[in-house]
Amino acid sequence: MDAEVAALLGAAVGSLATLGAAFVTGRAASRSQFDQWRRAHRRDAYVSYLGALHDRDIAMDAIFEALRPSAPDLEQVEERVGRFVALAREVHRAAEVVLVEGPPAMAKAAGQVGRASGELSEVMRRMVKDAHAGDAARTAADTALAAQRERALHEAVKRFRSAAADVFDKAR
Repeated sequence: MDAEVAALLGAAVGSLATLGAAFVTGRAASRSQFDQWRRAHRRDAYVSYLGALHDRDIAMDAIFEALRPSAPDLEQVEERVGRFVALAREVHRAAEVVLVEGPPAMAKAAGQVGRASGELSEVMRRMVKDAHAGDAARTAADTALAAQRERALHEAVKRFRSAAADVFDKAR
């Protein structure tokens, strides 16, 4: 009977070890699939945000281009402002997904882009307002300030890209 009990105990221990190994393997595979799924969602969120920023920035450049003549076509300026506003809403929607999907570093990077973008938009809005008023007194200064703020926005976007790359590097 001792041999039978020993064999039974051996089989039970072996079965438990096999079950434990299967559980650990299954859990690791599940975790890996979840990490891959989360990584894909983050990548999509970051790419969508950058794409929305790009489209919105092209629309802003079109406004600055329309404001360039000494007597801008105000109807054309307003059309372009309308397009910019619609695209800015898309940027905000995409930023919300970044905030939900990303770690705190991405929220910080998106916040920096948002601040830089807001500062540039502020100059653009003032230039549009001055064009409507026929006031060209600040045009040269605002044009220079807009160029400076465009560079700051570009740097903030570069930091966002770098933060996104860091998130993916840490996930490996």
